[in-house]
Amino acid sequence: MAKLSREGDELVVELSNVEKAEAAHGDVKVPVSSVRAVDVVDDAVHAVPGLKVIGAGWPGRFAIGTFSGGPDHMKTFAVVHHDHPRGIRVQLEGERFDQLVISCEDPEALVGQLGSLG
Repeated sequence: MAKLSREGDELVVELSNVEKAEAAHGDVKVPVSSVRAVDVVDDAVHAVPGLKVIGAGWPGRFAIGTFSGGPDHMKTFAVVHHDHPRGIRVQLEGERFDQLVISCEDPEALVGQLGSLG
């Protein structure tokens, strides 16, 4: 399962080797200064808008990789597993991705661990 953490002035999405293969992407790092908002999502897989660009996905079950679309034509990097339906959404500005959607076991605790963002 992907690990989201804050390392100094960066927010880091660390992927497992399997997730790297599924996403066709390595770890994602963004400056904390680009974070505009962070919120808990109860249905993380449905928080991923649009269609899969590259990666793996099964609608309503899992989403791993890059997705694009939705009403705002957002570009999203997602790591959402069916066994962890809740997660967090990180809205970004001025980065390659408009948002990150990451599923996790306890999103409220994760937001607390990340500290002040957005």
